[in-house]
Amino acid sequence: MSSQKTSNEKTFFGHPRGLFTLFSTELWERFSYYGMKALLIYYMYDKLKNGGLGLDQGTAASIMSVYGALVYMSGIIGGWIADRILGGRRTIFYGGILIMCGHIALSFPGGVVALFISMVFIIIGTGLLKPNVANVVGDLYTKEDIRRDAGFSIYYMGVNLGAFIAPYIAGTLGQKINYHLGFSMAAIGMALGLIFYVISGRKTLGEAGTKVPHPLSPKEKKQMYVKVLIGLLIIALLVVIGALTDNLTVSAFSTVISILGVLIPLCYFIVMLSSKKTSDVERSRLLAYIPLFIAAVIFWSIEEQGSVILAIYADQRTQLSLGGFTIASSWFQSLNPVFIVVFAPVLAALWTKLGKRQPITPHKFSLGLVFAGLSFLIMVLPALISGTDTLVSPLWLVASFFLVVRRIMSISSRTLGHNKAGTRCLFSSNNESLAAF
Repeated sequence: MSSQKTSNEKTFFGHPRGLFTLFSTELWERFSYYGMKALLIYYMYDKLKNGGLGLDQGTAASIMSVYGALVYMSGIIGGWIADRILGGRRTIFYGGILIMCGHIALSFPGGVVALFISMVFIIIGTGLLKPNVANVVGDLYTKEDIRRDAGFSIYYMGVNLGAFIAPYIAGTLGQKINYHLGFSMAAIGMALGLIFYVISGRKTLGEAGTKVPHPLSPKEKKQMYVKVLIGLLIIALLVVIGALTDNLTVSAFSTVISILGVLIPLCYFIVMLSSKKTSDVERSRLLAYIPLFIAAVIFWSIEEQGSVILAIYADQRTQLSLGGFTIASSWFQSLNPVFIVVFAPVLAALWTKLGKRQPITPHKFSLGLVFAGLSFLIMVLPALISGTDTLVSPLWLVASFFLVVRRIMSISSRTLGHNKAGTRCLFSSNNESLAAF
């Protein structure tokens, strides 16, 4: 087993060297993703003379929302491809290539066409890469390895470090010089991550992530290709019909994505619960997981508004000049990761000290949702105090981001490690019930 082979190499804070490879890969992938995301909504609604696309602000917000939803949904495809066709390592590589191509498309002034081409590449690429990196981290350790949880904590420091520095580099270049220069930095970041992943991974990852847990038989592959072809033809037909009937609008597309956002998880839960391969123990755990899944959906729906509603608020309703120094509105996107990096160890230490007296995971989720709700409720206060026509202090946004991050920090590092490693729990190799899906 690859984890047994690599778990004795204590060269990165006492962990397998492969952890540093995956730590760095995800750092640069998150740098590219959040660097682009910090600029994207401004680029869409900014005036043409400023280098933006000049889209209606409401349209830009709708596109951002659909984009965010599709990024999350695409993880299902990435998990399935890794488990049944390519294995985790190759899936990560191809995902990184697509992400880099997406950022390159935005690096040139190609207008709305380049925007949507970029989004397609990044959505698919992130779906291939994001869930599988965490899974390969798990492959570095045996199930009994006591370093496993600490390894995930180190890995997520890389995630948040990349997300933290991205707005200051890509965001600053994009807003103060040229949007396409900012997007170019995102492309360079992903390229650096890919180069390091390939060169370092050959030496440090061993066999981790190379196995295809449930490979398709030749017959199943043919059936899969037919289904994919039929699916693409149906999508193409719907696009043509929508264009001919003038129904191919952002609003209509948002409605379709909203419906899929409900139907896709519902189908997966039904498949897993009804599968003969699901044991009684697995079924009971799945039923217990459903409320947590719903709570997570609610939270991420709120948290994702940081790059939409709060981003617009930062740009148009916030006082950005302080003592002769001007803050770029994209910089506020770094607040989420910086609060996690600073306060997550404090919460982890608190849970450790409380031991068995700490709240159970469902209670932590509930407490987190309360904080997430408060993060938006607090933004009502500036309007009540100063009205809606006055620029407000940036500290209100700082407080809002802090409160929403408290939800993330309310989950112990141990729970976070296991849940994040299992972001593919609906479609991973660890879930036998979907092997025949």
